[in-house]
Amino acid sequence: MTKEISSRDNPTVKRLHALAYSARDRRKHGETLLDGVHLIDAALAAGWPIKSLIVAAGIEEHGEIAQLRAKAPAAVQQIVLADTLFAHVSPVDTPSGILALIDLPASTGNLPFRADVLALDGIQDPGNLGTILRTAAAAGVHHVLLGEGCAQAWAPRVLRAGMGAHFLLQLEERVDLPNRLVDFPGSRIATALGEGSQGLFQIDIRAQVAWLFGAEGQGLSSALLAMADRRVSIPMCAGVESLNVGAAVAVCLFEQVRQRSLR
Repeated sequence: MTKEISSRDNPTVKRLHALAYSARDRRKHGETLLDGVHLIDAALAAGWPIKSLIVAAGIEEHGEIAQLRAKAPAAVQQIVLADTLFAHVSPVDTPSGILALIDLPASTGNLPFRADVLALDGIQDPGNLGTILRTAAAAGVHHVLLGEGCAQAWAPRVLRAGMGAHFLLQLEERVDLPNRLVDFPGSRIATALGEGSQGLFQIDIRAQVAWLFGAEGQGLSSALLAMADRRVSIPMCAGVESLNVGAAVAVCLFEQVRQRSLR
C-alpha cells in the first residue's frame, strides 16, 4: 500500500522529523530511521523487520530505489513525500531519497561473554561511533558495550556510518562499564595510553580480550582504567600526539586479527 503526503502538518511527517533529530523521541516511540539504499538493503538481507519505506516524490520509480521498493515485503507500508517534505524529515544534509522506519531492538540485558568485547566510553561523535561499529564487525568483534556517555547507537547518523554493521552485532547501550566487565573472563586492555603502556605490536593479543576505548579528549574514566589488566599504546612517528579513536580501534582490532592468523 502506497500513501502520498504533501503537508508538513501531517502527523506522520512530524513523527518522522522527531525520529530523525531527537534521541528522546526515538526512545519514546521505540523507533528509528535508516537512510539510503545500501543500509536498507542490508537490513532486508539480515531479515530485520521494516515497518515503512519513505521515498521522495519523483524518484520512487527509478533505479535502485524502485528495485528496493519491489524487494520489500508486501506488508511494508510505502510513503511518498513531496521533495521538500522529504528533505525536512531526512536525518542527513544530503538526502538520499529513501528512508526506512524500523523498531529499536528490544533491550537484551547482560549478554554472555563468549568472545572478544569492545567497550566504548564517552564516544559522542555519531560518525566516529558508526565507523567503530563497522570496524568491529569487519574484525569479527561482535559484542559491543556502550557506556552512558556514548551517542545513541541506533541514531540515524550512526546507522548510516555503520553501513549495516548494526545488524551483525550484539549491542548493549547505556552500560555501567566497570560493573559490566567485572566478570569478563579474558584480558581487559586499555588503549592509546603513553606512560606505563606497552607497544601494541610487542604484546600477545591472541586470547580473549575486552578492548577499552575512551573519547579522544578525556580518555577512559578512572574507574574503567583501573580495571585494565594491561595498557597498550600504538607506536607513532614523532610530532603526532594521537590518532582518531576510530583509527585507533581499527589498528588494534586488526593487529589482533593478524596475530591470530599466524597460529
